[in-house]
Amino acid sequence: MRILSLLMVLAGASVFFLPSAAQDMTTSRLERIQSSKNVRVCIWPDYYSITYRNPKTQQLSGIDIDMATALGKDLGAAVEFVDSSFAKLIDDVTQDRCDIAMFAVGITPGRAQKLRFTRPHLASDIYAIATKTNHRIKSWEDIDKPGAVVAVAKGTLHEPVMKDKLRYAQLLVLDTPFAREQEVQSGRADVFMTDYPYSQRFLANADWARLVSPPGSYHVTPYAYAMKPGDDAWHARLERFVSDVKRDGRLLTAAKRYQLDPIVAP
Repeated sequence: MRILSLLMVLAGASVFFLPSAAQDMTTSRLERIQSSKNVRVCIWPDYYSITYRNPKTQQLSGIDIDMATALGKDLGAAVEFVDSSFAKLIDDVTQDRCDIAMFAVGITPGRAQKLRFTRPHLASDIYAIATKTNHRIKSWEDIDKPGAVVAVAKGTLHEPVMKDKLRYAQLLVLDTPFAREQEVQSGRADVFMTDYPYSQRFLANADWARLVSPPGSYHVTPYAYAMKPGDDAWHARLERFVSDVKRDGRLLTAAKRYQLDPIVAP
């Protein structure tokens, strides 16, 4: 009788618990954000003019910091910034460490298999950074030649693109963006590949750096905000946000503030 009574209690508890668990599984992230009044935004704090943390003041700035703040205001929620990187992006988003990644995430086939994106808000081609004293690389055409060394950061969109594009140059994949920059500055690599926003950091702050631009369109990548797949309600709300900031001028205003208006997506 005691065993029977215990089984009945457990069965009752299971009946009580399962609907709650099922409800948690079907609750939209949007509902949870509206309830908690908090939205978690993954950023890469070394992304100049996008989501950059000043090492001296620890203040965050950039177009996607402004856009995240705008999103929080539209949702009536406080914004909690979560440090991430391109190498950790997929894990951070899919393992629920943040509700959305907002650091100009390039839409690539590999990422599109694991993440869900909004419509693009920016789009950038690929650029190269060389030293001013490098005589091997005089123009873009000199990059993919025997003996040249091209550095990229692991996990960035430049890694798969350059693996596909390069025919003669050696590709060097480094664990961090800083490592690729050190390789170029030291002369162990000829160039590192980057995008328009990040290249501006070097033109403004590194007296050794020289920009090497493609003569035409090389590989333009759209940038957007990334979320965990599924959850149509949350995705629809983010799509509405992107449409709103494009239409009312908030996106363009922020882009001009950080000299990114040339790469705003239509």
